[in-house]
Amino acid sequence: MNGIEVSIVLPVYNEENIIENTVLEVEKILDSLKLSYEMILVDDGSEDDTWKKIDKIEKERRGGIFKGILFSRNFGKEAALLAGLAYSKGDAVITMDSDSQHPPEKIPEFIKIWKNGYKIVEGIKSSRGDETTIHHTFASAFYKLLSRAVGTDMNNTSDFKLLDREVVNVILQMPEKQMFYRAISVWVGFRSAKVKFEVQKRPHGKSKWTIIKLTKYAIRNITSFTSAPLQIITVLGGLFFLFAMFVGIFAIIKWANGNAVEGFTTVILLQLIYGSITMFAMGLMGYYISKLNDEIRGRPRYIVEKEIGTNEKTGDY
Repeated sequence: MNGIEVSIVLPVYNEENIIENTVLEVEKILDSLKLSYEMILVDDGSEDDTWKKIDKIEKERRGGIFKGILFSRNFGKEAALLAGLAYSKGDAVITMDSDSQHPPEKIPEFIKIWKNGYKIVEGIKSSRGDETTIHHTFASAFYKLLSRAVGTDMNNTSDFKLLDREVVNVILQMPEKQMFYRAISVWVGFRSAKVKFEVQKRPHGKSKWTIIKLTKYAIRNITSFTSAPLQIITVLGGLFFLFAMFVGIFAIIKWANGNAVEGFTTVILLQLIYGSITMFAMGLMGYYISKLNDEIRGRPRYIVEKEIGTNEKTGDY
């Protein structure tokens, strides 16, 4: 034991109107449990006054319980979560969103299950809240693809989870720069349990996730976690080969019967299909090559500009 039983990690981005309320709700639950804890707020390069609010929260609660980490720019939620893990000292770490959509009332259940010997406690959405139809459809397709790649059902998973210190240390030792936190915590294994929760309605503002951002998020995380999309090229190549065989047999039969196939439209169509598949394959392979280039560069996952409430500087990770 290191004196801190539980660390709470909250990645924050442009949440100046919500963050204080979220901290109060989580703090109330943790105080009722009468255990030693710390709360780590990671500002992912917010453009509003979120950092000022975090600074205010830390000053009002001196004593090392609250830590604030400010990135030099927006590095993304995955980087913020990993930074929180790196700065955490607790025997267990709970990660959750800062927009009050993850109910802190579930924290006691998480901790109880952990104390019963489980290394990972996964928060599973029993509903997806007030998502739009487009958002819901896109998310469902994304997680179905990811589930096949991981070999585990990833539908309705979330970043609301508890990790034992042993699991946290394993994740932090992984050298990859592009890491999909939601999936990697499943991939590492260990004894795990699931807790269902209802996604709460945001008290202020609206989700920062647009369709464009979700698309980029999906592409980045799927390609960083699995090479399964590369197999699409093989599948498309096989389908095109079968189609070409069918067209070829059809043309031979027509020729044998003394009827020439009108070829201009067919040739153009085949060229368009083949060209599209080729360009798609080149683009996909190019994206994976760019990912390899990012890994080879060895740049840090994030850069810390400021930190408050920490005893020593952990630095960039």
